[in-house]
Amino acid sequence: MTWLSLSLMSFMALMVVIVYEARWVYPEIQAYFSQTGSLTGQQLATRSREYLQRAQRYLLSESLFEDEQQALRLNLDLAYGLIDIDVYRQKYTCTNTSLQTLTLLTQRLDENNVAPFDAAAELLGPIECLTRIEMNQLDLRGMAINEFSQNTRRHNQVVTYSSLVIFVLGLLFWRMHERQLRRTEHATEQMLIWMQQAMCDPLTGIGNRSALHQDIVNNEGESLALILVDIDFFKQYNDFLGHPEGDQLLRRLARLLKHVLGKDAKLYRLGGDEFAAVVPCNDDALLVSYCDQVTSALQEADFKHPAHPDNERVTLSIGAVRFTAGEFTLPTAYEAADKALYRVKSAGRDDWQITAAA
Repeated sequence: MTWLSLSLMSFMALMVVIVYEARWVYPEIQAYFSQTGSLTGQQLATRSREYLQRAQRYLLSESLFEDEQQALRLNLDLAYGLIDIDVYRQKYTCTNTSLQTLTLLTQRLDENNVAPFDAAAELLGPIECLTRIEMNQLDLRGMAINEFSQNTRRHNQVVTYSSLVIFVLGLLFWRMHERQLRRTEHATEQMLIWMQQAMCDPLTGIGNRSALHQDIVNNEGESLALILVDIDFFKQYNDFLGHPEGDQLLRRLARLLKHVLGKDAKLYRLGGDEFAAVVPCNDDALLVSYCDQVTSALQEADFKHPAHPDNERVTLSIGAVRFTAGEFTLPTAYEAADKALYRVKSAGRDDWQITAAA
């Protein structure tokens, strides 16, 4: 599990919370407004009470004409219908009594068996019942509103804080991912620097044995020349002038070889005073030209060597070979060039030789 995946999972969790919030609000509101018993029940009781009070006004009028009698009966029927519901029957014991009162009163009015004033008085019981229902339904409605409000507030707090925590965690995970990425990049850079340093001679700045082997492998199949260069009597040079001067001579020789052999040549210090150069080369004549150019450039440079037994300037022993690059050809080519170099030293140094292609 990486920091990046944790960060992406955190932001995905945040999206889930947002979607959940959207899907939670609508059902809660729908459930709130669908509570018939606590919300619409109060309205039915109110309308039923209004019809009964209107019927009372008809009964208490000085004279009750035929159209008023019809209106009276209609209001009683409407009031009866609005109170005759399951919600009231289940929750309020006065409902059935009120319904019985309205039924009997309607029958007696049809039979003219009750005085209007007495009938109006009998409606006080159902009106009181409906008033009680209204008040209780108002309380239930207030409780429902408060519960919905509290649930909504609590839910919003949970969603807000959880979203904030998830968002902060996402940012933290993303920061850790960036930090890990920077560390990886830094480690890669350090590894590349280390590899470059591992392939480089610290004194002269050119390649070493490892770099020589790697370059040969990377140029597999190409026609190349390997030139080995030794400084004649370098130990005497160091003993007479000191190692700092010897180091300076090594650096000067590296620059000279680079200048003479050109930008296509790759130079290496194999240890001590032994140098190597790898250059593209298709024929022996070109390799002879390289060796001549190095010797001529060294003579022109005229590096002084006061401890040289045969000369007053620095001289070189050079062995070279032409070969086709490959992983297993370098040892053979190196052996051939080294033999040529040994023959030069055996013949008195300050010369060069090449061998047949390896």
